[in-house]
Amino acid sequence: MRYIAVIILSLLSVNFSQSQINELGVFVGGSNLIGDVGATNYISPNAPSLGILYKWNKSSRHSWRISLIYSDLKAYDDKSDDPRRIQRDYSYDANLLEVSAGMEFTFFDFNLHTGRRVATPYLYSGISVARHRDYYFLNGLQTAESGSSWAFGIPMALGFKTNFLNNFVIGFEIGTRFTFSDNIDGSYPEDQTLQPYRFGNQNNNDWYTFTGFTLTYTFGENPCYCPN
Repeated sequence: MRYIAVIILSLLSVNFSQSQINELGVFVGGSNLIGDVGATNYISPNAPSLGILYKWNKSSRHSWRISLIYSDLKAYDDKSDDPRRIQRDYSYDANLLEVSAGMEFTFFDFNLHTGRRVATPYLYSGISVARHRDYYFLNGLQTAESGSSWAFGIPMALGFKTNFLNNFVIGFEIGTRFTFSDNIDGSYPEDQTLQPYRFGNQNNNDWYTFTGFTLTYTFGENPCYCPN
């Protein structure tokens, strides 16, 4: 949390009068859970996701980025290819709120002040933390615990973006979050009194994926992208 707080404060304290460019916009797409409940398809959005994001383009090849995404995660055993899961027939439906911060790297120069159309694939990675309600399964039914937890993870996203209509940038990306938690889907409750309700592969943590579009508005002075 301290690392994320430092990044947020650094971004908010940026002096916009210096030579730099900023992007502020939205993410709209879908999500899917990869865990001990439901299908194990890596890219199979089945629930809506909506978020906001900010980028500080440090150079034409890399940007600092922070996002806040709210999503409904869903998973159904009857959608799985595993006969054991189909027979078990568990279902999971819960909300998740994620903060992610890190750096975006473009494959080609992405200089928005050339006056021309520019486009490039990009990679994004950093650190993420997601707030989710704690659950367990009682007699096959998803049951809420009294508290909630934070799931830390590493986001890895691949996307493509291009500018249009002067100050707007549109993109499409697929991003997986490799978390350090095995309890997003309720398969590994941390409460010691709920140990009998643990199930699934306890050696594999839960993942989730966001797939969708980004739309950002650019503002700020022309960057020189020159060494100090």
